[in-house]
Amino acid sequence: MASMSFVKLNASSSQWIGQQSFNQKNNGSLFSRSARRVSMPIRAGSYTDELVQTAKTIASPGRGILAIDESSATCGKRLASIGLDNTEPNRQAYRQLLLTTPGLGEYISGSILFEETLYQSTTDGKSFVDVMREAKIMPGIKVDKGLVPLPGSNNESWCQGLDGLASRCAEYYKQGARFAKWRTVVSIPCGPSALAVKEAAWGLARYASIAQDNGLVPIVEPEILLDGDHPIERSLEVAEQVWAEVFYYLAQNNVVFEGILLKPSMVTPGAEHKNKASPDVVAKNTLTMLRRRVPPSVPGIMFLSGGQSEVEATLNLNAMNQSPNPWHVSFSYARALQNSVLKTWQGRPENIEAAQKALLIRAKANSLAQLGRYSAAGENEEAKKGMFVKGYTY
Repeated sequence: MASMSFVKLNASSSQWIGQQSFNQKNNGSLFSRSARRVSMPIRAGSYTDELVQTAKTIASPGRGILAIDESSATCGKRLASIGLDNTEPNRQAYRQLLLTTPGLGEYISGSILFEETLYQSTTDGKSFVDVMREAKIMPGIKVDKGLVPLPGSNNESWCQGLDGLASRCAEYYKQGARFAKWRTVVSIPCGPSALAVKEAAWGLARYASIAQDNGLVPIVEPEILLDGDHPIERSLEVAEQVWAEVFYYLAQNNVVFEGILLKPSMVTPGAEHKNKASPDVVAKNTLTMLRRRVPPSVPGIMFLSGGQSEVEATLNLNAMNQSPNPWHVSFSYARALQNSVLKTWQGRPENIEAAQKALLIRAKANSLAQLGRYSAAGENEEAKKGMFVKGYTY
């Protein structure tokens, strides 16, 4: 039987949840018929308890998410950087290297997969889903269909993929996935326009509702791109605007907040700004945004790295965990976990063990950062190199 809870919205709470105020006067009085509370049902079908438990498991102390959900084309670019052709066997070999790393589950609670990987097996015939389950790593799945131009906007994008999403989520659940990821983006140099922000928020909310209805914990990810030369104050302003809109529409779509995870950008200056921000400044601004916009009922905040260097992403995460937070503040990194691995592997079988050790080093570093215990002492120079790519797509 469907589980149900209620969230009450009134005039004082409306401005926090969204940028539409309920304080509208009618004939000189507030709510002329009666000033009363409005109850909104929040449902996630028969999966509610499972969703909550899944989200809590992923948001467990000292662990975070390994994102290996790059499309085949983007994975091909990664492979090309070490001289490998973009073939399915090569993509399989690389993802097998990552997912079969001994001891990975100590630091990684979930991994986001591309559809191809969800249905693949190791060269020995064991499904990747079973490999992950044995390591106590929750299988996740990228469900969006990528970015396309948003008509009527300031050269901005919107994310497609809602058509057929329910049936795809149901199939992914049968295959073993237990959480999902949908990435849309907001560009500060392009405005952002009110249309783009609303489209991003509404699309994420519809996706989240559909995913929950089919048993998948939705990762909500409106990535605020690092592109631009704006100061950190502008990033904070836009982040607050975007997340206010997102939670307004999540509530309107009856999404269970206890059964979601967030994947926000850290609040940093634009990548081309003349001054970089220290980890303490990034942490202060990012936590300010989260405390103003994210309810404590959300179990986990799993940050994206967004082109930061491996060390920079870890230092910033560590700074955010120097005092208790109402949520599990952790990581969902792709490049910031994989860069050293690729360069160590070079596509050679004899380098697999060394590459897996490189992955464990980065995973452990971010595990320590989640606990607020990381030190950058001893990090090599390669891990300190930034990975920002202007107009990055995947």
